[in-house]
Amino acid sequence: MSKISLPLSVSLIIVSGVLGLSIGYSLTPDYRSSMFDKATMDLGRADRNLDLRYINAMISHHRGAMLLAQQADQKTTRQDMKDLSLKILNDEPKAIEELYTWKKNWYGDTKQVKDPIVSNLGSYDDKFDLRFLNALIAHHDAGLLMTKEVKTKSSRTEILNNADDVETFLTTTLKIFKDWRSQWYNI
Repeated sequence: MSKISLPLSVSLIIVSGVLGLSIGYSLTPDYRSSMFDKATMDLGRADRNLDLRYINAMISHHRGAMLLAQQADQKTTRQDMKDLSLKILNDEPKAIEELYTWKKNWYGDTKQVKDPIVSNLGSYDDKFDLRFLNALIAHHDAGLLMTKEVKTKSSRTEILNNADDVETFLTTTLKIFKDWRSQWYNI
């Protein structure tokens, strides 16, 4: 009977352990449920991490609005767009702060949410405000999908109230953006 050398045995144990941890970590429901698919705005199943995924997604959503507004604030010449950008840049940080407070208090999670990638609206020209409005309309549509989804899955009052408030705001401003787009660009 042949024996395996001690270094080979130790190497096999280490490789097996690392491989087992890697596979186990990636297949663990808690790991998968903590992820948020930004491409589809899918919050996943209704589990104990649903509200955390919504909080992270909504922080990202608000930051996306701010990143778009920063571009518009620097480039637009239309007063309505300047006022809108300023309102977004003043209001969104308050909403984000509340979400971070919930995240910390409910989950002990103090990690910062990465900024989303938003459209580069380009330099100012006669279609700049149209690009800004189109980006905001798409942004609002995605936010509405998220609020509608969380309202069917969450049972936490604060989350449901937040989703209602966000949905009301998005629906109201979406109409304004579409009206402006129609008035200014006949679209």
